[in-house]
Amino acid sequence: MSQLTLNLVEGSVSFRFSPEAARELQNAIAELMERLKAVAAKAAPGSGGGRPSPQKPMEYQYTGDIFLEVFCNPNIYPTPFAAKVLITLRDDRIRVSSEAELTRVIEDLNQYLEQVG
Repeated sequence: MSQLTLNLVEGSVSFRFSPEAARELQNAIAELMERLKAVAAKAAPGSGGGRPSPQKPMEYQYTGDIFLEVFCNPNIYPTPFAAKVLITLRDDRIRVSSEAELTRVIEDLNQYLEQVG
């Protein structure tokens, strides 16, 4: 397994992650992007001004050598580009929780998948 590096709001974290799990996370983020776009479209000026219907949060979990959880509530961000995700990474010795910009996580995943083929 290769190392995935996620750049956080402050600093970064690297851990062993399989390409299959990276693709699953990429798919979960693609679904999240659709939810974020739905919220943004409903809130956009000229869209009728109706209240957007609440969107389901993204809760991705991976268990391997480590436990990884990526969480995002799409209802609190005005656009997909403003969205942040909460990343929790832990094993039996350490736990790290921090925020990361969604767009940066997408870039990190894409770079990782390009490297591993």
